[in-house]
Amino acid sequence: MPLEIERRFLVSGDGWREHVTWEAELRQGYLLNREDGLTARIRLQQQLNREHQSWLTIKAMPPQGAPAHARLEFEYPIPIDDAKALLHHSHWRVEKCRYGLQLPDGDWVLDVFSGENSPLVIAEVELQHHEDLVQVPLWCGQEVTGLHQLSNAALASHPWQSWSEKERALIENPRLPNASPQA
Repeated sequence: MPLEIERRFLVSGDGWREHVTWEAELRQGYLLNREDGLTARIRLQQQLNREHQSWLTIKAMPPQGAPAHARLEFEYPIPIDDAKALLHHSHWRVEKCRYGLQLPDGDWVLDVFSGENSPLVIAEVELQHHEDLVQVPLWCGQEVTGLHQLSNAALASHPWQSWSEKERALIENPRLPNASPQA
């Protein structure tokens, strides 16, 4: 069963830039975006000096007993023209620049959101196993793993710039129940 296991962090500063190995512009559209976490996403990726790539991704909550920071993920490459057509029909959208990072302890990427989700920056590390230890870089701040409001699907329907000061304060300032100290 294809499980995505990741941890996510808000980012402050630009100390991450020295670890960049690649960058790509991403446009994502959601055809399905349910409260229970079931999503159907179209992603179109444009990477410098490379062909465009596109995928259809279905995500859902994992079965009982799976780690809290895991989700089912089914991802399939699709033709570029199909992706563009489906993006046109998607109601919820997110645009961002994604950076691949060379860091230990997993597959790290960092998203710099644009449009209505600017200036939000989130780093995520994809892990092989839920018990994998991660050395969290100093430029990573508040851990937001499992916080649905900051999922890409949620940001597509309720963008960061439309959040109230109270909503932002709940994310940026207090300790979250699922946040863990730097390892």
